[in-house]
Amino acid sequence: AYAIGVRLVGSEMCIRDRYECSEQTFTRFYANALASEIVNSNPEIKSVFNSWKRKSPNTFLSNLEKNQELKLVMLKETPWVLDAKNESERKKRMGLLFDLNKMSFERIKNLEQLIKKQNSDGSWSWFPGMRPSRYITQHIVTGFGKLKKMGVSEIGNNSKIQNVIQKAIRYLDKQIIKDYKEEVDNSGKNFYSYNSNDKIQYLYARSFFSLIPMSEKLKLAHEFYLNKCKIDWKEQVNQTKAMIAVVLNRNENKNKAKSIMRSLKDNAIQSDEMGMYWDTQYSGYYWYEAPIETQAMMIEAFDEVLNDVKSIEELKIWLLKSKQAQNWKTTKATSAACYALLMNGTDILSSDQLAEISVGGELVSSSKVDLGTEAGTGYIKKSWSGSEVQSKMGDIMVKKPNKGIAWGAMYWQYFEEMNMITPSESPLSIKKELYKEVYTSVGKKLIPIENETLEVGDNVVVRIILKSDRDMEYVHLKDMRAASFEPINVMSRYKYQDGLGYYESTGDAATNFFMDRVRKGTYVFEYPLRVNVKGDYSNGISSVQCMYAPEFTANSKGINVKVK
Repeated sequence: AYAIGVRLVGSEMCIRDRYECSEQTFTRFYANALASEIVNSNPEIKSVFNSWKRKSPNTFLSNLEKNQELKLVMLKETPWVLDAKNESERKKRMGLLFDLNKMSFERIKNLEQLIKKQNSDGSWSWFPGMRPSRYITQHIVTGFGKLKKMGVSEIGNNSKIQNVIQKAIRYLDKQIIKDYKEEVDNSGKNFYSYNSNDKIQYLYARSFFSLIPMSEKLKLAHEFYLNKCKIDWKEQVNQTKAMIAVVLNRNENKNKAKSIMRSLKDNAIQSDEMGMYWDTQYSGYYWYEAPIETQAMMIEAFDEVLNDVKSIEELKIWLLKSKQAQNWKTTKATSAACYALLMNGTDILSSDQLAEISVGGELVSSSKVDLGTEAGTGYIKKSWSGSEVQSKMGDIMVKKPNKGIAWGAMYWQYFEEMNMITPSESPLSIKKELYKEVYTSVGKKLIPIENETLEVGDNVVVRIILKSDRDMEYVHLKDMRAASFEPINVMSRYKYQDGLGYYESTGDAATNFFMDRVRKGTYVFEYPLRVNVKGDYSNGISSVQCMYAPEFTANSKGINVKVK
C-alpha cells in the first residue's frame, strides 16, 4: 500500500531535472513538501526504504529490466536501454527523497530558486528571460493551493511563500480584469474562441485562495466568467468540465456543479478491470487534453462535488492501471496523480496488509508468512520447474483483505511445435495474414496464399493486425518468417504507417518492430518478402508484448508455407 504513493512520488518527481524552468523548480519543491507530509503522517515509510536498501536491490530496477526471462527479446537488443537506465536512477533516488534532513534542505533551496525566478509583476516565465506565462503562473499557484488543501503547514506559516502566492495572484487578477474589459468592449466576440481554457484554469487556481480579498472590478470579472462557465460548460473537454464543476461548487453553485458531474458520470465507461474512465480520453497537444491529469482532476471533482466514494475508487483503478503498462515521464502528470490518490477516497497508505495468494493449496503470499515478499510494494515472484508442476496448480486463490487495487500474472512456459501453436490474447491481440502479389490487367492484387501456388521469385506481403484495449508503452512485436522467405526491407529504420510509428529491425529469422507508444485501437500494417527457396516450411508465429508489463502478451497461430 505504501508503494502506491511512494513510487509515484519517487519515480518521476524526485529526479533532478537538468532543465531549470519554473515548472520543474516548483515541482521539486512540491515533491519535497509532499514527501515531508507523507513521512510525518506515515513514519513507517522510512522503515520500508531502509528495508529496500538492505534486502531488495532489485526494487530499483526499471520495469523494462525486470523479468527478463519472460521477455520476447533482451533489453539490450531494444532501443529502450537508456529509458530503463533513467527509470532505475529515478527509483534509486526515492530513498533520498524521503530523508527528512535532505527534504528540509531541498525545500528551502527550491523555494529560493522559485522566488528568484518570479518576475517583478508576480508572474513566472517558463524559462528566465522569456515573457511572462499565465499558464505557468496559474499552474504554480494551483500547486500551492493543492499543498495548502493537503494541510502542508509550511504553506500557511511561511511568510515567504505567502508573499510569493499573493504577488502571483495579484498578477493573475490583473490579467483577468484586462480580459473582462476586452470582452465588454468587444461584446460580439465568442468567449470560447478566445482562450477560454486560460480563464477556467484561472478560476480553478483562484478558488484555492478565496480568502484573499477581491476588488470590485475583480468581482465583476470573476462573476462574468463564472456565468460563462455555467452556460457553455458542455463545449469543454472533460478536464475543464471537471474544473468548472469544482469552481462552481466552491462558489456556492452546488446544484449546477452536481449537474455537470452527473453528466460526466453518465458518459463514463465502467469496467471490472479498468475501473471508470472515458473513451474520449486521449493525449493531445494541450494541457487540458493530457489523460493522466484529466483522470486526476476527475477524482478531485467526484470527491469534492458528489462525495461519491465508489466512483472515486473506480477512477483510481484506471489511474493505477495506466501506470502498469506506461512509464509516466512528466512531472506534471505524476504530481497530479499523487495529489488525486493521496487526497481523495480511501487512504491508500493506511494499511500494509498483503494479498493472500495460494496456488494449488500452497500459500505463496500473505501478511503472516514471509516468502520473500518485497516490503512496501507487496511484489513477489515465485517459479516452479517442469517437474514440480502439477494439475492442481491450475487452482489459484487470491484474497485481498483491504481496499484498493492489486494485480499480478501467472505464466506457463513450455515447448510446442510451431505449426501446433494456437492464437492467444490478452489486452493485446495479433493476427498475421500472408498474401501473394499478383499483377492483373487492372493492377496489382493481393490474394491469400491459401488460394494461390507460391513459386520461387514471387513477392509475398505480410499483413499484421494489432489490437490493444488500452494505451501502452514499450511494445515489441516479433514476426517470424519461413526459411524460404527473404526480406525486401533489409535496412533498419523508423517508419510511420496507418497511424502507428515504429522502428523496424530485420534479423536473420524474424523482423522486429519496436513501438514507443501504442494507443488504444486497431492497427494494420504490412511489409514485403520474396520467395527464395522451394519446399515445405513453417512460417512461425507473430508475438507481441508490452515490455513494461510482460503479462500483456499475445501471439498469432502457426502457418505452413509450400513453395513449388
